Amino acid sequence: MLIREIRGKTLSPGRTNKMILEIVQYGHPALRAKGRRIEKIDQEIRDLAEDMLESMYEADGIGLAAQQIGRPIQMCVLDVTGVKDRPSVLRLNGKAVEIEDYMPLVLINPEVELLGKPHTGMEGCLSFPGLRADITRPFSVRVTARNLAGKEIEFEAEGLLARAVQHEHDHLHGLLFIDRMEPSQRKEMNQEIEDLRSA
Repeated sequence: MLIREIRGKTLSPGRTNKMILEIVQYGHPALRAKGRRIEKIDQEIRDLAEDMLESMYEADGIGLAAQQIGRPIQMCVLDVTGVKDRPSVLRLNGKAVEIEDYMPLVLINPEVELLGKPHTGMEGCLSFPGLRADITRPFSVRVTARNLAGKEIEFEAEGLLARAVQHEHDHLHGLLFIDRMEPSQRKEMNQEIEDLRSA
């Protein structure tokens, strides 16, 4: 079963000191670090997941990896419910479910199997403010991960959710969406990218 937490509810009952974390920008070494596997899901990890969600919402994002707040570990958070013009599908045991019932997602030590045909779509990244580019990725994925209860979860995703999962999974391995750009596009945007590094 996926963790079923609704935006605004706490993942850590009784906790009152939620924090908005700084999202690091391109050039920070954590963005190129492969995340360490999380061996123990303790209160520190649960609190960090909640702070990451708060930080993602504050920045109007749909995904955030631990590397983006300077922590190279294998955890990311996602919530695509605010996006109405780019559909997402979430399947459990082969059946589509109401995606709102399963957001936000906290994925720990995720493994992602790429499925479906390549699809090109627009992407941005909270660590690259103002930068957007067309990125080609498989249209669907199968994900196996742990949730905050330590239970193994498995689901399939299509559309925007699949794209967001792949984007955040890349972060967990030190890859950035600029690495997925076509060479001509990367060359064309190189000055904008480097300006972010020096900001």
